[in-house]
Order: sequence, then structure tokens, then C-alpha cells
Amino acid sequence: MTVPDRDEASAEAGTPVAAGAPARAVALLQSQVAAGRAGILTRLALGRALLAADRIADALACARDLSDFAPELADAALLLGSVLIAAGHLPSGIAELQRALRLAPEHAGVQIALAAAWLEAGEADRAKELLIPLTKTQSPQRAEAERLMQRCDEARAATRSAPGYVRHLFDQFSADYERKMTDELNYRAPQILRELFAMIAGRPRRKLAILDLGCGTGLAGAAFAGMAKRIDGIDLSPRMLEIARARGIYTSLACADIESAVEEGPRYDLVLAADSLVYLGDLSAVFRGAAARLQPRGHFFFTVEKASGSGFEFGPKRRYRHSAD
Repeated sequence: MTVPDRDEASAEAGTPVAAGAPARAVALLQSQVAAGRAGILTRLALGRALLAADRIADALACARDLSDFAPELADAALLLGSVLIAAGHLPSGIAELQRALRLAPEHAGVQIALAAAWLEAGEADRAKELLIPLTKTQSPQRAEAERLMQRCDEARAATRSAPGYVRHLFDQFSADYERKMTDELNYRAPQILRELFAMIAGRPRRKLAILDLGCGTGLAGAAFAGMAKRIDGIDLSPRMLEIARARGIYTSLACADIESAVEEGPRYDLVLAADSLVYLGDLSAVFRGAAARLQPRGHFFFTVEKASGSGFEFGPKRRYRHSAD
């Protein structure tokens, strides 16, 4: 990477980016790079402009090159973390933003970006740890910190877990998920649902169309595969879906939130939700969606964690518990 002494292009490019015209900034900065007149600041500006222009693949390549060249530069780590998150790689992006914070613990921009990432991952308490000090300063980021603090409070009062948190959680545990669940925790939700189906519905006379909500790695699908003519799965975690796809039992797999994805589509004989509804407090949307997707005389089989009294409650393990009503 050529690093000339002067970086006027980065300052000149800031105006079109700020004015909402990042494509103009990209063209200007790329011309500087092509001419060999781009230093670190220009390449930082190029990465930011590419990100603002929604050219994620190009921004990621630029950010990785810059991070390799200047691994001790907090702004380079901040850029790479931000682009990774924009590309859908939340855990990797958080790790890069944490590295940026270690390089520059007082960098308000890094603190804001990491707090926003923790909030997207459903970690409101971690976000607030970063935001509270900023709200007590005269930093230019104070207003943004206060806005994110409000979002933290809203998240804590939510009636469901944040999709980003669920995705982050299961992406992190996907590689070792089945061993821990089946060997260490004696997880039997799919088998319990299969036994319940046999008790209530008996032996089906024909193969069934099945929808698996929160299918994860496909444990519930595997339990019902023998009676299925097709199984479609929905899950928030791309990494869990990769493992489910490798089973070869699903007709289709969609990376989506079950609350919205269940609303429209074909009808099924059976809808499953094994250990999925524990991340939702208010179940009304999923119940309405499941009812709309079922054939006449179809069944919805699901598991929840038991709560006493009425309604639902947020448990100590960050999962919702539901009463019988």
C-alpha cells in the first residue's frame, strides 16, 4: 500500500459524503488511489464512503486491506467492525470493535459503534455501560448516546427478545450446539413433541407438509422426517441453518424472524416450534400466523417454559416463561 505524505483527498471527500452523495466521494477517492496518491486517511475515507454508498463488498475489501496495513490504528478497526456488521457478521464485527476500544479506550466514536452493536445483539446492559459515561460529557456524541440509551430502555421493556440477540446467540453456539444440548443438557423437546403427536394424532395416513419454526440445526425436523412429504424451516441464525441444510431433510430453509415469516405462505398439516417460543413473550402474532398457515384439522405443536400465574414473564436465563393461559 502506497502511503504518500499528504492526504488532502480525504478532507475533500468528506463534503459529498456529508451531503448524502457518497458515490461522488467514492469516485474522487478511488481516483486518488489509482494515481498512487492515497495515504491512510484517504483509504479510511474511501472505506467510509463505500459503506455509505452501500457497496458493502468493496467496503469490506478496503477495510481489511487497511486493517492489515495499520493493525494498531483504532479507526481502521472501527471501520472494519462497522463494515462487518453491515455485511451481517455481527459477532465478528463486535470482536473488531472491541479491538478498536482496546486500542483507543477513550474514542467516543468507537464507544458509540460498539454500544449500538451490543444493542443490536440484544445486550442492552453492555451497551449502557458504554453509553452512561458519554451522556455525562459534552462530547459531540452525547446526543447519539442519549438516543441509544432510550433504545436500551425500550429493549428492556420489550415483549420479545431482539432478533439480533437471538441470531448472535445461536451463531456463536452453532458449532457445538447439538453436543451441548443433547449430551450435556439432555435436550428432548423434539422427541417430546413427536410422542405428543403420536398420542393426539396417531399414525398419519399420508405424508405431511410440515413447517418448522425456529428450526435451528434441524433436530425437530429429524424427529418428524419419517412422516413428512416436505419440511420447510425458518430460523434467524445463518450458521444454524447451514447445519440444518447439511441434514438433507428440508425442502426449503429461510433465514427470517418467525413472527413475520409465519404470516404468509403455503398451508401445512403440522407446524412445529421446539424451544423457539421462549424468545417471545407475547405469542399472539405467532399463534395467528400458525393458525393461518394450517390446513383444516392441522396441528401446532410447540414447547414453552412454564410460568405460574397468568401471562408471561422474563426469566433469569433471558428466556420467556409462559403460563397455561
